[in-house]
Amino acid sequence: MHKTIPVARRVLGESHITTLRMRLVYAGALYQDDSATLDDLREAVTMLEDIARIARRVLGGAYPITQHTERALGEARAALAAHETPSTSK
Repeated sequence: MHKTIPVARRVLGESHITTLRMRLVYAGALYQDDSATLDDLREAVTMLEDIARIARRVLGGAYPITQHTERALGEARAALAAHETPSTSK
């Protein structure tokens, strides 16, 4: 996906549904990985924010991909916040 997404963006365009889906899958893989780094989580949140903005503009808020992206964004933000918060257990 890392190599294919730039090709899809160039050939299909930034707002094509296939490009959005590919980016959504990639972002999901980043933030759902148990061994995700802080940088991975930040990349996922940034990517999902961008996808959500484009999906709302192009497809509308009621479109399933838009709704799925916004749910994923909430989950990714929660994962990032949990990763950034230092553990209080000793």
